[in-house]
Amino acid sequence: MSEQHYERTTVTREPERVVIRERGSAAGWWVAALAAVIALIAVFFFVSQSGPSRDDLQAAREQGAAEANLATATQNAQQAASTAAQSAQQAAQNAASATESAATAAAARTDEVIDDAQKAASDAVTTEPER
Repeated sequence: MSEQHYERTTVTREPERVVIRERGSAAGWWVAALAAVIALIAVFFFVSQSGPSRDDLQAAREQGAAEANLATATQNAQQAASTAAQSAQQAAQNAASATESAATAAAARTDEVIDDAQKAASDAVTTEPER
């Protein structure tokens, strides 16, 4: 058998030719400048409109004062209700004590009257003349 030799070869292509054409037009720069101006105007608009107006601040102050007054009135009403409940409880205790005292005094008088009646009855029986 005979030996055959093959030579290895590499085929390369020549690069394609790319042509870049430059235009002398500045339209892209004009568009970019217009977009920047619009962005600046938008930022200025948002910054100038973001703060509350004087009327808004005054309304917020008035609302805060009204809420503070309501909270104070609520606290005062709760305190008055608590004081009234304590006074009512004390009045009920005083009334119960007065009733108990009156009942004790009435019972004591009743005992005195009964004693006096028994004494009078016994005097009447013993003081009658005999016949």
